Amino acid sequence: MKREITIERMNELIEIINEADYNYHTLDNPTITDQEYDKYLRELFDIEASHPEWVREDSPTGHAGGKVIDGFKKVSHKIPMMSLSDVFNESEVIAFDERIQKEHIHPKYVCELKIDGLSVSLLYEKGKLVRAATRGDGIIGEDITHNVKTIKSIPLKLKEEVDIEVRGEIYMAKKTLEQINEQRQKRKEPLLQNCRNAAAGSIRQFDSKVAAQRKLDAFIYHLPNPLDYNITTHQESLDYMKKLGFKTNPNNKLVNSIKEVLEFIEEKASIRKELPYDIDGVVIKVNNIKEQQSLGFTAKYPKWATAYKFPAEEVLTKLKDIIFTVGRTGQITPNAVLEPVIVMGSTISRATLHNEDYVKMKDLRIGDIVSIRKAGDVIPEVVEVKKERRNGKELPFQMIEKCPMCNSNLIKKEEQVDYYCPNNSCPARNVEKLIHFSSRGAMNIDGLGEGIMEDLYNFGFVKTIDDIYLLKNHKNDLIELEGYGEKSIEKLLNSIEKSKENSLERLLFGLGISNVGSKTAKVLATYFGNLDQLVATPEEQLQKIPDIGQIIATSIATFFQKEENQILIQKLKEFGLNMQYLGKKIEIDEEFANKSFVLTGTLTKFSREEAKEKIEHLGGKTTGSVSKKTSVVIVGDSPGSKYERAKELGIAVWTEDEFLDKLKDKF
Repeated sequence: MKREITIERMNELIEIINEADYNYHTLDNPTITDQEYDKYLRELFDIEASHPEWVREDSPTGHAGGKVIDGFKKVSHKIPMMSLSDVFNESEVIAFDERIQKEHIHPKYVCELKIDGLSVSLLYEKGKLVRAATRGDGIIGEDITHNVKTIKSIPLKLKEEVDIEVRGEIYMAKKTLEQINEQRQKRKEPLLQNCRNAAAGSIRQFDSKVAAQRKLDAFIYHLPNPLDYNITTHQESLDYMKKLGFKTNPNNKLVNSIKEVLEFIEEKASIRKELPYDIDGVVIKVNNIKEQQSLGFTAKYPKWATAYKFPAEEVLTKLKDIIFTVGRTGQITPNAVLEPVIVMGSTISRATLHNEDYVKMKDLRIGDIVSIRKAGDVIPEVVEVKKERRNGKELPFQMIEKCPMCNSNLIKKEEQVDYYCPNNSCPARNVEKLIHFSSRGAMNIDGLGEGIMEDLYNFGFVKTIDDIYLLKNHKNDLIELEGYGEKSIEKLLNSIEKSKENSLERLLFGLGISNVGSKTAKVLATYFGNLDQLVATPEEQLQKIPDIGQIIATSIATFFQKEENQILIQKLKEFGLNMQYLGKKIEIDEEFANKSFVLTGTLTKFSREEAKEKIEHLGGKTTGSVSKKTSVVIVGDSPGSKYERAKELGIAVWTEDEFLDKLKDKF
């Protein structure tokens, strides 16, 4: 007898299937058989097909995929998705603990398996999944919601109607990869090389049905703002996220000492190959949230966490040749050309050899058998020569004397190991400059990757940075090029136009000023507020800016003194590029400028982050520990050991009220 189709039955099925998914994927405790699950799912599909107007956003049929998108939208992370520092041996793990102990903190740690996948941020509103995004550069990621919805272990609806963001790792199980490759082999398709690449490739599909067929999985491991939920430890946050319906890793463990951390690492390394998914290390996190806040962050990493990387796998291959490349600064780099070999699941055919001294130190010769590994399980590295395998036909390394691109005589700067091409018009240097300008960390121009930029350079469309903003005049010519369609060219031109709106720090970094990285570019942008102010500042004044110094000041002054760079800046202004910093400009104040501040205790008038912003806005900087270099310690309620340390060293101490008084009329 066929059951009557009603909206009530549809809602009942959704609850049954969602509960079954939670029990199976999150609790690892299936409560219904596969046959029952499939029967309920087929019935739900039938109801939704006959009444599409009833379909709910949190329906488990969304896991089947079907949505197709044109491209990935950029999204901003409200709280940056920072990466972790790496440690590679026992002594470095112990040193990590010692740095924390020096802050008079005696922590408990949570140890977690480092899943070899890709990071994801999940945003929920009133318990419903509204957005999933990649890490990207930590500030800007890509919207991958359509594909993430196909992952059954990621709930479309939580157990509570809560607004929350959580973070985790998407991965492919080893067994899933084997099954997919069996099918691909039958169809004579290229095999997927490893679980991580397969997961990353699957999540970047425009058609979500492809992602659904790949049967991805996910572990959730981080709540960025636990105090907002009255959660005081990382372990509590894991328990809370599991309670909401997220899948957390059952191998996580709360330990009491660094000795127990090392025991955890040893234990998991021994069972690494037996796990159903790939791991490349162990993540170690301070458990107490207030201790995490006290330790703070560097420019790139949290100081309260690190990732221990398992020793890299090494394989042997032949060094077929050594070739030379030219970077955007003119630096010449020797590179190993290898017989292709699979290392940690990836095919490796090239590896950087850094410089002449590196090659000579390792005594590398063309024709040698060498061992290769991935440094940190990521970057291909030549470890050593197997000299016992030599047959006398190997060719000794010889450093080149002329640029491989423009034939200019190379120069070697005094007391440096690198050779440089001095020709500012060298084609290779120019292409690298153009690629850098368009890169994600700089002007972030979608569609201007390395290969396309090389094509545009070789075809004569882009020779200098300002040519990028003239590409719109060549639209018809570009469309006629093989492999370039009207739609892709339109997207590229739109991305170029949008880049004109970028904040000043992106432009400064993109210009490729020697010694000016992204962090320094941000310092300059916030300090001066606009490009004209920076250009007009003498070198001796630049040296006085916090975190700049003589070398960087000289690089900046030299860059803007060159006529070709002055002409470039003028052209970019005429094209309409923004020359202003779009964030808050630093207002130098004598009470704060060039001083180092430490915050301790509980502030009642604003958060620790708000206090830090105000200090930096007035020209000061904040650090996590008290030392002789500390200028002022600002104390809130229950200040603890940092207050005592400040008194011992005779450092100025401000109460929160005194701090507020000094901020009067400044904001």
